[in-house]
Amino acid sequence: MFIAFFEALKSAGVPVSVREYLTLMEAMDKDVAGRQVDAFYYLARACLVKDERHLDRFDQVFGHCFKGLEAVAADGHAIPEDWLRKLAEKHLTEEEKRQIEALGGLDKLLETLKKRLEEQKGRHQGGSKWIGTAGTSPFGAYGYNPEGVRIGQDGNRNFRAVKVWDKREFRDLDDQVDLGTRNIKVALRRLRKFARTGAADELDLDGTIRETARQGYLDVKLRPERRNAVKVLLFLDVGGSMDWHIGQCEELFSAARSEFKHLEHFYFHNCVYESVWKSNARRASERIPLHDVLHTFGSDYKLIFVGDASMSPYEITYANGSVEHNNEEPGKVWLSRLLATYPHAVWLNPVQEANWGYTDSIRLIRHIMEERMFPLTVQGIDAAMRELT
Repeated sequence: MFIAFFEALKSAGVPVSVREYLTLMEAMDKDVAGRQVDAFYYLARACLVKDERHLDRFDQVFGHCFKGLEAVAADGHAIPEDWLRKLAEKHLTEEEKRQIEALGGLDKLLETLKKRLEEQKGRHQGGSKWIGTAGTSPFGAYGYNPEGVRIGQDGNRNFRAVKVWDKREFRDLDDQVDLGTRNIKVALRRLRKFARTGAADELDLDGTIRETARQGYLDVKLRPERRNAVKVLLFLDVGGSMDWHIGQCEELFSAARSEFKHLEHFYFHNCVYESVWKSNARRASERIPLHDVLHTFGSDYKLIFVGDASMSPYEITYANGSVEHNNEEPGKVWLSRLLATYPHAVWLNPVQEANWGYTDSIRLIRHIMEERMFPLTVQGIDAAMRELT
């Protein structure tokens, strides 16, 4: 079993060695992980993964090789908690959803939540008022409200939350993913501006011939290598509904890494605010003030946003509208600052273009971007690169 696991990791592109495998076997002989699947998972990951970029591939291989290994309750008849949670979810018809009224604005919503926290003394399920589960109250999880605060729910269901009060973990995009097609690279190559910079280490054949003929003896001439001089700032939306588009974004990210020598990438969630980050594993502790980005990279950089622009409109237009923190200024203010500094900018959207008109936030972002939003397709990338040139 363990040898098959080791070989599967190598096949998936995780650079594991025999030495690391023997370290894992030694730890297993000494019963470091005991008989717990979770403990074995963390032990194997610590022994076999040396770069955080490979954590996602390791998780996929681990899940495939050890699928079904779950801790069994003592009586053998315990019902998994996630089954019970699913049974408690609130499912409504479209007519019932239309009958549920919103509270009428972000400020009113947060004020009401504060009162509920002061008044409520225990757990509540169902209903339309208290903080709980499976109801139509604006506060809680596994229910429905057109304008609510999501608390303690595993992932999105209706994509209607105005605030999300949970600790959420995002993953970095893998810039080593194998592309299914080279067309993305071809489309990105439209954004090229070659220049010869750096050390003169390439033979200049024409110059050598010309100078040799002029001097009457061999005069070898060298020149700097010709490189793509275009500079790119890539802002990538991660988490939430963007989880559906990870494959497309990884292909784009991998292609951009290979095509642009001067590429800087940053992550954000839903809308850009006062800070961004470069590592999702450390986004809480190593955030980069957006003012630093604006004052570090010159206006000659091309700005590319990648995101579905699907969120509550409050996240764009209101202070404190972010789902994850209390932002002092609306997202549109920070977007405007970026566009003022980097006039050559586009937004790539993985959502099908035919559906853009049905989402208020997409319409708002398109307006802020002055209609420079393009679908995340080969044709859309090609059109975006033409716009940037």
